[in-house]
Order: sequence, then C-alpha cells, then structure tokens
Amino acid sequence: MNAHRLAGALAVLLALATAGCGGQAVRWDPDQRASAPPPRGATTSADSYTVRSGDTLYQIAWRHGLDWRDVAAWNDLGDGALIYPGQRLRLTAPPGGQPSRTATADSRPSAGGGGARASSSGRERPAPATRPAEPAPEWAWPVRGDLVYGFGDSGALGRGIGVGGSADQPVHAAAPGRVVYTGRGLIGYGDLVIIKHNETYLSAYGHTRSIAVTQGDEVSRGQRIAAMGEGPGQRAMLHFEIRVDGQPVDPMPLLPSR
Repeated sequence: MNAHRLAGALAVLLALATAGCGGQAVRWDPDQRASAPPPRGATTSADSYTVRSGDTLYQIAWRHGLDWRDVAAWNDLGDGALIYPGQRLRLTAPPGGQPSRTATADSRPSAGGGGARASSSGRERPAPATRPAEPAPEWAWPVRGDLVYGFGDSGALGRGIGVGGSADQPVHAAAPGRVVYTGRGLIGYGDLVIIKHNETYLSAYGHTRSIAVTQGDEVSRGQRIAAMGEGPGQRAMLHFEIRVDGQPVDPMPLLPSR
C-alpha cells in the first residue's frame, strides 16, 4: 500500500473512532436514553417484562415508572421477594384487577385533583386506589452544592435535581429508611442507590461512586451512603430523586431551605 492510500485508510479509521466516541459522549441525552434497548438479557414490552439475573422488584418498577406494590399485586408476588430470572411479570393490571396505587401527576402532594394519565410508555394509568397517606419523612439535603439542573429540566434525567460538588464528596441519606437497590442496572443513573423510607416514599442517588451500603441495610438520616461521582460531561454531581407511590416529584418543595 502506497503512502497516499495508507494515509487515507488511517483517516477513515480515525473518523470511525471519533464517531464512536461521540456516540458515547451523548449517552446522557434523554431522547437517546428513551430509545435505548432494554438491558442485555431482558425482554420487555408495554405490558410485560422478563426478569433477568440481578433484578429486584424495586428496580423493575423504577425503570417503568410504577409502584412496586402494583407490580407485586398484579403478579401475585406477596411482598415482592419471589422473583427469579426468566419470570415474566405483568406491568399492567389484569382484566378486572384492582386499580393502580401509582400516583398520578395531579394526585401528588404538590398538587390537587385526580384522574388517569398516560405514562411515558403510552399506557394510561388509572387513578390510585384510596388508602391512608403515609407521613412524609423529614428530609435533609443529601449533599451541599450548587443546583446544576432542576426538576423537569431537559438535558438531564428530567425526574429529579442535579447538585454539583467535588469528586468523592460524601453523599448522605436524605431521610431514614432501608436500602432497596444499589447498582448500575438503570440507564442514565450511573451507580445508583435507592432508599425506601416508608410505603409511600422512595429516594434515589445517582452518579455516585464508592457506595458504602448494600441492599437491605437500614440507614439513618444524614448517614454517609456513597461518594459523589461524575454525571453528564464528566462533571462531579449528584442526581437526586424523591418518588411518591413510584412517581417522581419535585424534591425542592420537600427539602429544607438552604
């Protein structure tokens, strides 16, 4: 191969490599995440999901924007502990089944009203079943830092807030509870910790590293659970969510003023 052809081949290889890196660099784009394939080994549809090794009921419900109790009830799982790889789970109520507990956008603590709404998958969610409201925890900020993005902002996950800081800055539990998930099984969150505070409230801590807790651990408010990792653009930050009956709500009105 002469020098001109060799140079041309190298240029093509460099362009392909650059394109590959560019594809990774935009992996945080919400639209690209929405069209991303399901995790390797998993099969899913609008109405069902096949459990893969390492899945938990909380993780599956979180991924599909559902209340874990609904998924458990729709599949006769009891407390939800009895799931296994290869099991196919319903993601909608069976015909004639009980209405969903999942809160709607208009039935969250920050708003009033009711009625069904469509989920991001296009399914219509029925209004939640009437049940006593759980008391909200006394929340604390999981980290101190500047707000990088707010709830619903584009360019982030759109379901929480981003708080900037420094790499390896301690991340603390925002309220007492039990760790129900740790891992990287949810696209866009990086290393993630999910804490169950009561039957209604969950909180999530994404883009972490050096996770200091494991599934099943009881944690106290302010306890160190991880360190801050890197989010979009390799910036040190924490992605923080609060969910009510499986649905994300704006954490800002619930957190103390800074």
